[in-house]
Amino acid sequence: MDYFIYDGSFQGLLTAIYEAFYSKNQVGGILREDEYQPAFFANKIPVEADLQKSDQLYLAIKNKISPQSLRKIYYVFLSEKKETGLLIYHYLRLGFKIGRKIDSYLNHELVARLNQLSGKVSREAHLLKGLLRFRKIEGGVFYAPFEPDYNIITLLAAHFARRLADQDWLIHDKRRGLAAVYNREEWLLTDMVNLPDLRLTEEEKHYQRLWQSFYQHIAIEARKNPRLQVQNMPRRYWKYLIEK
Repeated sequence: MDYFIYDGSFQGLLTAIYEAFYSKNQVGGILREDEYQPAFFANKIPVEADLQKSDQLYLAIKNKISPQSLRKIYYVFLSEKKETGLLIYHYLRLGFKIGRKIDSYLNHELVARLNQLSGKVSREAHLLKGLLRFRKIEGGVFYAPFEPDYNIITLLAAHFARRLADQDWLIHDKRRGLAAVYNREEWLLTDMVNLPDLRLTEEEKHYQRLWQSFYQHIAIEARKNPRLQVQNMPRRYWKYLIEK
């Protein structure tokens, strides 16, 4: 039984799936190195990311299945859940057989599992596009720390590159030690476990006090509904909210 081991990148995953399609043996797993556990009958096959192969599969998914399926696959990859590589592999095998119709196979086990997981990633990204709080630090850079459940920093970076195109900003995923850095032209992803002491500008401190005061005064005591608030804005996201 073949186990394809990739480097953790999306290009690496697509390359591993590409190689798995040509395997003459049963595919037992498509895993990151940290997911793999040696087994007696396992044939471990390390796979290096190959842009030509990953691009070929990327375009095949987009053109022969659907752009929607391609987006869902990427979101499932961002979930970082164990065994998602094999789920995507089997989903694509089905997709290349039936084409665009796969989007309507909502009751099929593979499709349902993939839709459920990609939906969770999509919902968190959508939520944090509204909840992410930027702070202006010395140097004029807007800094936004967060700790998401899923690895969605690339989705947020693409969004804020359009939304805040005229500002320098840094989005910091403190859970994964990643940062998206934007310089008003392009953004890049880099490792960033810890940052030096970040000092807010006096202007930022002033506006934070104003915002906190506004938040407190606009609230109507009789209409407070903590349960509904938690449903719409889970507590795990409160840590970096300025108003909290």
